[in-house]
Amino acid sequence: MDKAIQNFIEVKRLAVVGVSRDQKKFGNTIYKELKSRGFQVFAVNPSMKEIEGEPCYPDLASLKGKVDGVVICVQPAKAVEVVKDAAGAGIQNVWFQQGSDSPDALKAAQELGLNTVSKKCILMYAPPVHSYHKFHRTIIKLVGQL
Repeated sequence: MDKAIQNFIEVKRLAVVGVSRDQKKFGNTIYKELKSRGFQVFAVNPSMKEIEGEPCYPDLASLKGKVDGVVICVQPAKAVEVVKDAAGAGIQNVWFQQGSDSPDALKAAQELGLNTVSKKCILMYAPPVHSYHKFHRTIIKLVGQL
């Protein structure tokens, strides 16, 4: 497994930037799934006060305590700002959920020296992997791309 992925999934305190009032959005799925897998997860969205009875923070700097990683689930145009906020908050691990990265955001993360994962779904790697993510993971492993 890629070292950046391994570093990311070994941490237990994660922020998910891009949770939404729309329960069908993937940021919400990731938030719920990571919580169910034993991660301590913090929701981040500047226009929400809470999600499922838990606080939702306006930005990464507002989080209580140290957060080890951030999963970015926003539009690519907003990802650069999230990367800079992560670095400013001392977060070293950044996971761009599929569809959230951009060349500028990836460049910013590299320039800031962040451990970065992109173009992969965190739910295929964050243990325990189950459901159709387990099937996809098996296929990727068989073709040598895990």
